[in-house]
Amino acid sequence: LAIIVETELWPNLLAACERQHVPVIVANARLSDKAFQSYRKVAPLLRGALGAVSWLAAKSASDFERFTALGLPAERGEVVGSIKFDLPINAELRDEGERLHTQWGTQFVWVAGSTHAGEDEQVLNAHARLRERDPQALLVLVPRHPQRFSAVAELCEARGERLARRSQGETPNAETSILLGDTMGELMRFYAAADAAFVGGSLVPIGGHNLLEPAALGVPVLTGPYLENFQDIAETLREAKALCEIDTAEALGEALVTLADDPDQRRRLGAAGEAVVAANRGALEKTLAGIAAR
Repeated sequence: LAIIVETELWPNLLAACERQHVPVIVANARLSDKAFQSYRKVAPLLRGALGAVSWLAAKSASDFERFTALGLPAERGEVVGSIKFDLPINAELRDEGERLHTQWGTQFVWVAGSTHAGEDEQVLNAHARLRERDPQALLVLVPRHPQRFSAVAELCEARGERLARRSQGETPNAETSILLGDTMGELMRFYAAADAAFVGGSLVPIGGHNLLEPAALGVPVLTGPYLENFQDIAETLREAKALCEIDTAEALGEALVTLADDPDQRRRLGAAGEAVVAANRGALEKTLAGIAAR
C-alpha cells in the first residue's frame, strides 16, 4: 500500500504502483487553485496518473472538485475533512506553556511562528509599535527554516533589540525584547505560552502555515493575507470570528496593541478558535477507516 499525503502526485511513481498492483491512497488531499491551473496544462498526464489512485481522501469539497476535474474518477474519492484538525493537545503541553510564560516574567507574550525572509522585518516593526505601548511585551520569533536562525539573530541585534537565544539556554529577563526560537520541535510549546500568535508565511507570498496550531490551544490567531495553502481552514476560522486578519506590519502592530489592552477579546478569539478545532475533528479516523477498507 502506498499512502501519499496532500499533493505529491508523481506520474511515474503512480504508474509504477499500478504496474506492481500496489494500491494508492492520497490522504489529506489538497489542491489549491494555483496548483490546479498548473496541472491543467498537463491534464492528459494527470488523468492517467489519477486513474491509478485507489482512494482519495479530500480535505474539502473544493479540493475534491479540482481532483475530479483533472480526471480522478468520482467514485474513488470522498471529502473527509482536514487531518490537521486532529493535532494532539494534552494537559502536559498546556502546563508547559504556563510554566514558560511564568518563567519569562512578562505581561504580554506573542509568538511569530514560521516566519520567512522579508517577513521578519515586518514582525520586528510590529513589535516596535507594541513596545511603544507596552515596554515589557516579549516577542518569541521562530523562523521557519533553521538555516536562517543566525541571520535573523543578526537582524534583531542590528535593530538594537535585546535578544535571548533559546538554543543557547538563555532565559528572557526584564530587559529582553525578543526570544529567538532557534531550536527545532518547540513551536507548539511556544504557542502554548503565548497570549497571541501570528502565523507566518502570510505577510509574504508563501501561502501561509498551519493556523490551527495556536487555535487548538485557545490562543488568538493573527495572519496576513497570503493564505493560499489554508484557504478552507482560514474560511472556517473566519466564519467563527476566530481569525484576526491584517495586511501590513502597521496593521499587525495595531492589532497587537488592541489584544494586549483587551484580555476579554483575547479570551473570545481564543475560545472561538478552540471550538472550531474541536468541532472539526474526525478526519483522521475517517481516513484510517477508508485505508482499512482498501
